[in-house]
Amino acid sequence: MRVLIVDDHPMVIAGCRGMLAGQTDIDILEAHDADEALEAHGASRPDVTVLDINLPGLSGYELLRRILKRDPKSRIIVFTMNDDPVFAARAIELGAMGYMAKSEDPSQFARAIRAVAGGERYLSNQIAQKLAFFNQKQKSNSFADLSPREIETLRLLADGKGMAEIAHAMKISYKTVANCCTLLKRKLGARSRADLIRIAVESRAAKSIV
Repeated sequence: MRVLIVDDHPMVIAGCRGMLAGQTDIDILEAHDADEALEAHGASRPDVTVLDINLPGLSGYELLRRILKRDPKSRIIVFTMNDDPVFAARAIELGAMGYMAKSEDPSQFARAIRAVAGGERYLSNQIAQKLAFFNQKQKSNSFADLSPREIETLRLLADGKGMAEIAHAMKISYKTVANCCTLLKRKLGARSRADLIRIAVESRAAKSIV
């Protein structure tokens, strides 16, 4: 079995090799950024690709999308520091067959790879529970009382835009954007602008906004 590990930290790749050291039927390939990963994936056609979200240059999400666009049958596990269900939901939405946090039990790493290689999906119990509660929370949230301007502001926040960029994109003043964000925090129960951005990202992942 060929497994491609994509991570920009050599120590992480070394750790992955260590976790698979006893798996004599697994041949490990490695790549350190998206360009290397795309080249290695095209050349070797690995049975499973394990990739991090945070890569230099092209993000892991975009790499995931490009690999699957080129080869829809690719079996991919996202292996990341982040155990936030927002990120897991996004990875699954894009087509990942597994999601595993680097803080999880190392003994589950080989199990995850073998499960995905066999056509199964893999989520740890911890991630699965968080994802279930996240989905339930999203179902209970209502955006019906938001104005079109508020929806657009939320969408742009989810895209990572700052307030000045939002003002420019919507052709309104910075003060109007600030007032809109204040109203959004009140309506959505956000405690801070950072909390509002988190809600925006979660809403995008759950397709509450598009």
